[in-house]
Amino acid sequence: MHGLPADLAAHLGGLDHDAYLALMRDVLVGAHDVGEVVLMEIAPETQKTRPDFALTERLWGIETIDPREVVVRGRQLYRQRDGRATRIRRIFNRVIPDELERTGHPMPFDYRDEIDVEWIGHPAWYFRVSKSAIPYLRHPAVPRTWRLDAVDTLPADSENIVLKPLFSFAGGGIVFAPTDADLARIPHGERHLYLLQERMRFVPVIETPHGPTQAEVRVMYVWTDRLQPVMPLVRMGRGAMMGVSHNRGLAWVGASAGFIE
Repeated sequence: MHGLPADLAAHLGGLDHDAYLALMRDVLVGAHDVGEVVLMEIAPETQKTRPDFALTERLWGIETIDPREVVVRGRQLYRQRDGRATRIRRIFNRVIPDELERTGHPMPFDYRDEIDVEWIGHPAWYFRVSKSAIPYLRHPAVPRTWRLDAVDTLPADSENIVLKPLFSFAGGGIVFAPTDADLARIPHGERHLYLLQERMRFVPVIETPHGPTQAEVRVMYVWTDRLQPVMPLVRMGRGAMMGVSHNRGLAWVGASAGFIE
């Protein structure tokens, strides 16, 4: 296809397309009726990831809802489906905590509530495995990282450093080459919520009609009885960072399939 070698694969771990779909159905739906599983997102019709939601429904039958559609009855959650109240037993959660806080979007329940529902990605999981672990990792592939409350001054090579909030998403709040004035604006009582990190510079290695473009290779994992790689993804961009928000108005940027030999 498209002149590519026949031995290239778009999935990892020995999966082919059918095996990938079956595995993802087990991860997302489990033993439940698919009508009792939902993908939940803030104002999903306005999100950049709306195509993902459409494919999730097409491939696995999981419908997307806004949290405002959820009704709480004791410890159980319901929504209207086909004109009747339907129990929600499993939530594929796409609600991002900082967006929820920033927008003040109405929620019929608190994530800290004891409710009878299974989660595919509870928001608290992000706080268990997150950027907060990076200062304690020592490896050539891990950028040098310091908690802001643990340093008194900027590193000498501050032009190669970024200042970033611990709990932000999609590059929000990142400051490149921070100055002493940038640090001074952060109250001492909030400095434990920020990191200083060595900046990783992307090299433009992919030739496009609009010039060389940078690439970032990511691997999608799912957790079954183990951590299992299922698919590679290549993000391309020419902005200061990867991601749609940082490459607006540019051509030949965005996400592309990755193929493995």
